[in-house]
Amino acid sequence: MVTPVLQTDIAIIGGGVAGLWALNLLRQRGYSTLLFEHDALGSDQTIGSQGIIHGGIKYALNGAFNTGSQTIAAMPAVWRRCLDGEGDIDLRSCKVLSEDFYLWSSDRPGARLNSFLASKLLRGRVAAVAADDHPPPLRHSNFRGQVYKLNELVLDVPSLLEVLAAPHREAIFSVDWRVASLQLQRARATLVLPQCTVAAQCLLFCAGAGNETLLQQLGASGPAMQRRPLQQVLLKHQYREPFYAHCLGNRPSPRLTISSHLTRTGEPVWYLGGDLATAGSAADSQQLIARAAQELQQLLPWLELGQCDWRSISLDRAEPRQASLLRPDGAYVGAAAGVDNALVAWPTKLTLCPQMGAAIEEQLQGRQILPKYQPDLSGLAGMERPVAATPLWDALFP
Repeated sequence: MVTPVLQTDIAIIGGGVAGLWALNLLRQRGYSTLLFEHDALGSDQTIGSQGIIHGGIKYALNGAFNTGSQTIAAMPAVWRRCLDGEGDIDLRSCKVLSEDFYLWSSDRPGARLNSFLASKLLRGRVAAVAADDHPPPLRHSNFRGQVYKLNELVLDVPSLLEVLAAPHREAIFSVDWRVASLQLQRARATLVLPQCTVAAQCLLFCAGAGNETLLQQLGASGPAMQRRPLQQVLLKHQYREPFYAHCLGNRPSPRLTISSHLTRTGEPVWYLGGDLATAGSAADSQQLIARAAQELQQLLPWLELGQCDWRSISLDRAEPRQASLLRPDGAYVGAAAGVDNALVAWPTKLTLCPQMGAAIEEQLQGRQILPKYQPDLSGLAGMERPVAATPLWDALFP
């Protein structure tokens, strides 16, 4: 039996923050755009994010000032405009966990670091913080380090997912790959569903690590993907003060990154990243948790966290492949090899979603893809709709 054909401008596969950002942007630009997600919205990499909209200071600490550094430096301001309702995406309803992010040293940094953080390259992006203004966990007479405030902010990722999905529910669908498939004919890809065949001017793959499987379905040889693994630790505790900070150790990258979250019942959770998470990506969970506990005892020995409950979670950062598996400088949007109507997107980091959106628009314009179709979606009315992913602190501490 031949299924009907539904023609649309854009079909996005992947319902994390990348796909939802693209959905909002493209529909706002007048493109008929549908999004298909096989799991929950934001599952895997998005829901595993700490929500930090950073300006690349943690990368600049190793002196890596390049085009990528300049791009990421502009991102907090771009997001703030969206949060004020003045940017490409209206995020006024998104919950901001913190307007400030801090960098603290575990001891007195040397004159070279002081000079660097005060340099003109970072002017306006880093400010020294007086002792009276330290975040609460560092307001202790035994603290001997220095504290800097970064021009960065932290978003509540579950709230961000809701704000991006809510205006476009009618265009978001669940896809079951047991009965759906991608097919390639004459170098053009279609999405074949039990209900219909979706023929889009452009198929946009925003599925994170899932992009690799989507490309394999089409027999596309590229772009190649890499995975950079990490294992993050979550600590549910009884200390009520929030904390959003990087601890600077002996390496250019942060020794430890802490972000604060609340479970659905209001219990505080610290989400721990930084070198702890990257160096411990392959560690046994209990060994990594013991290492995390030791780090907190060394760095914040005066804190009384109360009764603690620990978990860890392994995540893959999916990105376009780089030499020596290095971190890409920016967001990536490129053509699927051998497929005329498919683009592959990886934002690389949450903070770079606006750059990814701009790159998608540039690609569409370069291919002369303009708004054209106004599809009748009644044939998809019976399809299931994906729910939002459960926050990690609720999934791991039920």
